[in-house]
Formats: sequence, structure tokens, C-alpha cells
Amino acid sequence: MTSVIEIVEHAPAVGVALPDAVGRALAAAGVLEAAPDPYAPGRWSLRAGSKVGAVAVGVPGADETFTVRIIPKTPITRLFFLLGYSLDPKGPWRDGEVEVAEHRDLLPALAHAVERQVDQALRRGLLQGYRATEESALVVRGRVREAEQIRRRFGATLPVEVTYDEFTTDIAENRLLRAAVERLLRLPGVPRDVRRRLLHQRARLADVAVVVRGQPLPDWRLTRLNARYHTALSLARVVLENASAEHACGGLRIDGFLFDMNKLFEDFVTVALRETLTGSGRAARLQDAHYLDEAAAVRMRPDFVLYGADGAPAAVVDAKYKAEKRGGFPEADLYQMLAYCTALGLPEGHLVYAKGNASYDAHRVRHAGILIHQHALDLDQQPAGLLADIAAVARHMVPDLRV
Repeated sequence: MTSVIEIVEHAPAVGVALPDAVGRALAAAGVLEAAPDPYAPGRWSLRAGSKVGAVAVGVPGADETFTVRIIPKTPITRLFFLLGYSLDPKGPWRDGEVEVAEHRDLLPALAHAVERQVDQALRRGLLQGYRATEESALVVRGRVREAEQIRRRFGATLPVEVTYDEFTTDIAENRLLRAAVERLLRLPGVPRDVRRRLLHQRARLADVAVVVRGQPLPDWRLTRLNARYHTALSLARVVLENASAEHACGGLRIDGFLFDMNKLFEDFVTVALRETLTGSGRAARLQDAHYLDEAAAVRMRPDFVLYGADGAPAAVVDAKYKAEKRGGFPEADLYQMLAYCTALGLPEGHLVYAKGNASYDAHRVRHAGILIHQHALDLDQQPAGLLADIAAVARHMVPDLRV
């Protein structure tokens, strides 16, 4: 039996009936905030933060599974635009080629998008390439590994330790696609029709080796030959790296897919600003390391630092996707930006939020003269409007910018 619990991202806490072991496992895994109700044994208060997606918790010794779905406030189509643009600003996301509108929840939409992109990538057949292979053989093929032959064979003629380049479909790109398909097939909440299509894609990739869980993912780089795989590979990495949750807490197994909206918003804002400022004669660096103190003991990493032609910092930005306080933006963010501006020697700093209770604001710090801008992006609008708002932030940073 499966019990489904739906919670909205950053919504007020809800009380649900849960076994204590399940509640503790959810809290320990960092899926959401979970606390037992002191006045009602067997009930837990659950509150979702910035992580969205779905996880399933199985109860040992009982035929019962609890599935928790955390629904994002941002519409799914807009969420996928943010995700896709941060992965590849030149990709198909802006034009709506990655279709997810029929799905309300993140995981079904992601599984659908991955399957469609894998199908499109494999439409002309599996990509082939050369892969270095080392093996023991009865005939010489390629090059003899002389040192290995002496070490392992002690002068014997056969078998021969050889290395050669094999032209095969078992290459990094196909391994990543298969690993993503396998991972999605294990996750809760994938619709039946999407699961059926994923099984078909797995059959097409049957001759490709399975990536062993826990091992590093195969490296690949974009080339002219694998260009048709690019979008599918970008989504595969999202599945395999950015948002997988698989834990064993208190004897319970938690398996699912969680995506951190904090990171998604930060990635989108910084990548979009970098794209907007391309060609302005300035260089942008993301998560660039600096030090607050003269002894270089306190490290700080602003989300985005813009450098002028002389190599000196020209602007600093921090992206903040989080619930705003009832009266406006949190003061702690102002203190953080003040520290950035002071350490970088800048007269102005920029905080960029997802729009909520407050719109644009600015504060000039007493006795320092530093001006801190607070911008708010409306994530509910169409991509063109969202990118126009990013351009407006860029013009605050570089007044003579023409975009």
C-alpha cells in the first residue's frame, strides 16, 4: 500500500499521520522539516523548504510505502526554462522544444522530458566512437602492453596483454543516457506511460555498459559529432548529479528525486547575467573566491563578480531564492552584501530575489556611502519578460550597457 503526501514548497507546515521511524528518516535525510506533534502521538508536522520533487520511504516488515511529493510554486514550464537556460542558454528551452506542460509535478515532467530527448537523440541510431580497451587476448590486436605482459605472464607467450581502440556504441555519451534512464525507472511517481517509453529506451541502449552506482560518471565534451545528444546529456546529468536522493536512515530506505530551487535560481540568474553582459568588454566569474579580511582567513564566494577591462572588480551580485519576511527582504542579506562591497572596494552591490512580498528597493549605508540594490524577478512571466528583467539588472550594474 502506498500513502501519498503532497506539500507545497515554502508553504505553512501541515500535520500528517506518520510512523515515527518515517518522520525521523525524512528529517535526517534533509528532505523537509519534520517534527513530531507533542500533543498527538503518531502525527508529524511537515514543512517543505526550497527542495522540490518526490521521495518514497519504505517501512521494513510492512507492505507500506510513504511517498512525499513537494510541489514547486513556480509553474513547471517556467521551472524547466530556468533549468534549461542555466544548462545551455543557446539550447531549445527558450523556444519550447522541450515540452512538459501536461505534467503538474516535477518528477513526471522531468521523466517525460528526459525520455523525449533521449528518443530524439537516438532517432538516427546510437552514436559510436572509439574507446580504449585493455584485455588479455590469444591474438595480438593493437599494441602489446609489454610491462603488463612481463608482470602478469612471466615470459609466457599467450595470452597477450594488449590495448587497442575499439569502435563501439559503448561510449561515455550512451552510458550517461542509460544511467539516467535506469535511475528514472527506480524513482517513485513516474507515470505508467512514461515508464513504458523509458523501458523502450533502455532496450535501445541494452548493449551499453551500466554505470556502477557510486563510481564517477563518464566524462564527455560537446563536439560536432555528438551535438544531437547535447540536450539529452544535459538532462541526464541533472538526474544523475544534481538532485538524486538515496539514503538509508534508521533502517529505512529513502529513494527519490529532489531539486534545490535555491541552486536553480542562483544558476539561472548568474548564467543569464553572464550571457547578457557578453560583449560588454567585461569578464564575469561565478562563485569567485575572495577574502573578507587582510589575513585571508575568512573566505567568501559571491555568486557573481563582474570585472572591468583593468581586471578590477566592477560589480557584485548575489541571488537569493527564499521566502521573504513579511515586511520585505531579510536584513541579513544586506549585511552580507555590505561585506562583499567593502572587501571588493565597490560602491554598489546587487541582491536578486525571486519576486514575493517586495519589489525593487535600494539602501545607502550610513557612514559608508555604499548603495545596495534589491531586485525582484517575477518567475511567473514568460521567458522573454524574465530575460528582460535580467537585462534591467545588468543595466543597473553597467549603466552604459546596450541590451
